[in-house]
Amino acid sequence: MSVQEVKLRNFALEVGRAGYGSSFRQRMASVAEVAATEAEAVDREARFPQKAIDAAREERLLGAQIPIELGGDGASISEVTDMCYGLGRACASAGMIFAMHQTKIACLVRHGAGSDWHESLMRRVAAEQLLLASSTTEGQNGGNIRFSSAAVERADNEISLVRDATVISYGAEADGIVTVARRSDSSAGSDQVLLAITRDDYTLEPTLAWETLGMRGTCSAGFKLNFRGTADQIFPVPYEQIHAQTMTPVAHLCWSSVWAGIAAAAVDRAQLFIRKAARGSGGNMPPGAAHFTAAKMTLTKMRAIIAANLQLYEARERDERALSSVDFQSSINLLKVEASELAVTAVMHAMRACGLSGYRNDTDVSIGRHLRDVLSAPIMINNDRILASVGSATLMSTVPKSLRD
Repeated sequence: MSVQEVKLRNFALEVGRAGYGSSFRQRMASVAEVAATEAEAVDREARFPQKAIDAAREERLLGAQIPIELGGDGASISEVTDMCYGLGRACASAGMIFAMHQTKIACLVRHGAGSDWHESLMRRVAAEQLLLASSTTEGQNGGNIRFSSAAVERADNEISLVRDATVISYGAEADGIVTVARRSDSSAGSDQVLLAITRDDYTLEPTLAWETLGMRGTCSAGFKLNFRGTADQIFPVPYEQIHAQTMTPVAHLCWSSVWAGIAAAAVDRAQLFIRKAARGSGGNMPPGAAHFTAAKMTLTKMRAIIAANLQLYEARERDERALSSVDFQSSINLLKVEASELAVTAVMHAMRACGLSGYRNDTDVSIGRHLRDVLSAPIMINNDRILASVGSATLMSTVPKSLRD
């Protein structure tokens, strides 16, 4: 690359980082403001947060991770997780949709580079602000995404896939889906490939409705997925590698950031309640004040754990061996467990700080929606499954000899 080309690329990078005159945080603040206006209705009606996603498109945030040279902003994982946190504070469903979409984009950017088909899709995502959904759960596998039943069928360069997808979050509203499948009919369930498919390649037949306690706006219904396309749509990297290096760490970092955002919103409401109560009683703290302190401390701990794992991932992001190590995989999986449990604890403390006012659904400090939404966290890839799977691995991991090891 010539000196002039380097200068032009650096200039493009700076322009992309500037986000067309505003920072990612400013752009997400605009989206979050819109998301907050419909959060109650999204929850009540279990409907897709269309206004929030339209606002994200308007701010060109759906393609934020796409490299500058392919039309995106080249956003880092830190910038993406910060956006997940901000949107999670405004609307849990919109935040989780954004987090799941960005996880698929991270896989596309990291593992689709060099593939003409996947780079073309990246350009489309950046130009058209396409929303990508995920299909990793099927049949009776209980959320075990490292085992697939449905297999890719091949006929020369043409391929097809029929999948009983028990959950495809916002599947009916997405412009495309990133899905996993067995490499072929003769392959073992763990021999998987990842495919990127667009709406004109597949049909969805509804099989399961989405009537849930929380996260109602994610519209995570079940579908029979019928796809027909070309072999070029299969990622050029085995899914085992994608899963370890990108899918798992990015998903857990983004999801945790959304849960932290939900907890932060609940803590905000608890703080408002405590301040009002103290003012109304001549400065005397209400009975729930201790729970507010506990909520704030729990949120602080949660944010610190996310930040530590974020730093760990960024330091190893281009080191395939380090990303596949037992220590890193254990840490990033346990992040999901810790963050999800802490989020529930923080929101529960916030509700107890507010007492009946937090329990009611008709007050300005109501925390019912936040609690219902955050209760999904421990069962998204069930924590018990994760703890069982990392048990033997953690026995192989060394105990640090100093605080900085």
